[in-house]
Amino acid sequence: YLFHRTKLGPERKRMDVSVCVDVYLSVFSRWKNWWIRGVLSLAMISGFFMVIYLGPIMLILVIKCFQEIIDIGYRVYHSYELPWFRTLSWYFLICVNYFFYGETLAEYFGALVQREDSLQFLVRYHRFISFTLYLAGFCMFVLSLVKKHYRLQFYMFAWTHVTLLIVVTQSHLVIQNLFEGMIWFIVPISIVICNDIMAYLFGFFFGRTPLIKLSPKKTWEGFIGGFFGTLVCGFILAYLLAQFQYFVCPVEYNSETNRFTADCEPSDIFVMQKYTFPFAVQNILTWKTVNLYPYQIHSVVLSTFASLIGPFGGFFASGFKRAFQIKDFADTIPGHGGIMDRFDCQYLMATFTHVYIASFIRGPNPSKVLQQLLVLQPEQQLSIFNAMRDRLRDRGILPPAAILEAALL
Repeated sequence: YLFHRTKLGPERKRMDVSVCVDVYLSVFSRWKNWWIRGVLSLAMISGFFMVIYLGPIMLILVIKCFQEIIDIGYRVYHSYELPWFRTLSWYFLICVNYFFYGETLAEYFGALVQREDSLQFLVRYHRFISFTLYLAGFCMFVLSLVKKHYRLQFYMFAWTHVTLLIVVTQSHLVIQNLFEGMIWFIVPISIVICNDIMAYLFGFFFGRTPLIKLSPKKTWEGFIGGFFGTLVCGFILAYLLAQFQYFVCPVEYNSETNRFTADCEPSDIFVMQKYTFPFAVQNILTWKTVNLYPYQIHSVVLSTFASLIGPFGGFFASGFKRAFQIKDFADTIPGHGGIMDRFDCQYLMATFTHVYIASFIRGPNPSKVLQQLLVLQPEQQLSIFNAMRDRLRDRGILPPAAILEAALL
């Protein structure tokens, strides 16, 4: 094209060649970045399934996210040589993890813990021990205060606690979701990943209109395309996982077999049901009913949140990084940044999932109630038994023969 424009002088030709080369390099760089992000995204998805398989490695990811945020504060205020900042930060991390993991152990595996005499003391006084550990760190912070740096030291004290709130507390909610059933862990995390991928693809190929100043590369086209893509991904994934007990059954400890199991009678939301379309929809779609798992309807709600509200976790992280003039939290993953750069939306999603389960899904868990009864004293168990017997008798549920047999016992 350039060399056929013979009327242009040599100087203009060199300028046009330079412009074309710049455009070519820009497009090449864009596609190169696309391939790097694509390949590493597949690697991270594979790593995600490995995390699911290994289980406890989740704690390592929590520690890594905490370390990335704490290091930013340490780099910013390193020149002031604030005493004990990193030591106290890691100490508080240990205290908070001890508290949350202890709470989980006592709540879900109380019957198992009660069998171990060495653990009964730790469970009984768990909160008192946790508070004592925190008070020790609090006193160490007060003793570390240095004249002329009071304000900075309190800034960093608040920095540590906000980091613990964002990272550790919400990670605890991820674990709580996991105990409700693997599906409540896999689907929310997967749809956030799906939304990120879909928004990137739609933005890459169709993006023209900027979405928000905090993230100049985000576009309305990517945001809207990601929304519809995520709805489809979440709906299909919910259908696939709802068919397997391994994914839908909560993790429970069987005191008789002395093993952890994920076997159960699936609840109603994981049983296929027939739904009738409204009359107006029937005329459009030409069929009247559809068979769905109720969980697929819940997945639409989760996908909607992941697509419309979840990205604001990423925008929040972008604003945080811009405030400290850094591109990424770390350089752990080439092309993606640090672990926290990939989990900025996940924590918000985990909190919503936990609130959603508690508000609309979770009901009384017979297995958990039984575990709590088994750790009571014999006289307390007998009192509850008598109360339940009288209650069932008054409601006409307990047969007369059973009442007579219980009375003889």
